[in-house]
Amino acid sequence: YQLIFTAAVMVINQKFFISGFKSLWHRSPNMDTLVALGTLVAYVYSVFALFTNQPVYFEAAGFIIFFILLGQIFEERMRNNASEAVEKLLDLQAKTAQVLRDGNYVEVAAEDIQIDDLIRVRPGEKIAVDGTIVEGSTTIDESMVTGESLPVEKSVGDAVIGSTINSNGTILFKAEKVGSETLLSQIVDFVKMAQSSRAPIQDLTDKISGIF
Repeated sequence: YQLIFTAAVMVINQKFFISGFKSLWHRSPNMDTLVALGTLVAYVYSVFALFTNQPVYFEAAGFIIFFILLGQIFEERMRNNASEAVEKLLDLQAKTAQVLRDGNYVEVAAEDIQIDDLIRVRPGEKIAVDGTIVEGSTTIDESMVTGESLPVEKSVGDAVIGSTINSNGTILFKAEKVGSETLLSQIVDFVKMAQSSRAPIQDLTDKISGIF
């Protein structure tokens, strides 16, 4: 039964063997190569041992693949969670803002805000971009950025962060960072970069696999 079950597991997950031996053929062995060689050697030896009444290691080959797959499932789940977090962050961005233009406040799309624009934010509204308060005082809920559960008191000269929520007072602030320069946009970029980049430990793992 172990022979048949392990063979089925190896056939179903043949991607490890295809990737592993391709890497070996190109003289750049990686973790897939180590998994492929380890499980294949354990299986072939166990087939020989089965007919010579020696201990078999079918379960070792099967469990190696199982644990590798389990790790990949966890990794994929983490990537999905990160993608959902990015989408939620993007949803937090303010869509419009009240910008002072020619002596009047007009509603402007967030992407059209320019540096040095004067923006009015009333109680309950989101702050569209990063900047510095030039008029008024209030408390701002910055929990989505800093994790601080209590609103932070802000007055003239204090910095404000885009997508945070103005709690009670009306303020006027000067835009200093817009578009991709805002703190929230940079956080989103860092998350995306983390999703697509390889951790240094992965390169080290491949080097160790090559040695083995």
